[in-house]
Amino acid sequence: MADINFSSMNQPAAADSSEGGPSQEPIWDIIELLFFAYRDFVSDPDDVLTRFNFGRAHHRVLHFVNRHPGMMVADLLDVLKITKQSLGRVLKQLVDEGYVLQKEGENDRRQRLLYVTPKGEQLAMKLAGLQTERIARALNEIGPHAHEAARRFLTAMIDADGRDDVQKLIARADRARRSKA
Repeated sequence: MADINFSSMNQPAAADSSEGGPSQEPIWDIIELLFFAYRDFVSDPDDVLTRFNFGRAHHRVLHFVNRHPGMMVADLLDVLKITKQSLGRVLKQLVDEGYVLQKEGENDRRQRLLYVTPKGEQLAMKLAGLQTERIARALNEIGPHAHEAARRFLTAMIDADGRDDVQKLIARADRARRSKA
């Protein structure tokens, strides 16, 4: 990585006013910072997951099932934007190894509701703890109001037609967690 020039990373994107009309140079610094930030954000959990022969898909399933106990499989598919086949393989492994439970819905036996087991919750919380440490370090480096600024930025990165649903999902999980404590 020694051949990468990071000196321009703090430069704002330049506007190009060629004859084709105003166009904007890609915002290379932010694009690349997002790639590097994501790489490092998932690296700590990846190290833990490999010990269980799990990958990032397992992490995502554990995360959302832990945060939303009783989540329907159909809702998890919608949140993760993956196929039923992709989820099926990962979910089967998590169920078979005792990290996730599937239960029938009370009113509709066709529904499959997902819950983490104590073992699943312990792993999900370990992974979230590693990511929380990284986020907390970064927010502390930035200073006051960093949490809210980061939250606004990340929310704005979500497609506009999905933001309300995402914020409701997060708020519902936060309320449930607080009432549980």
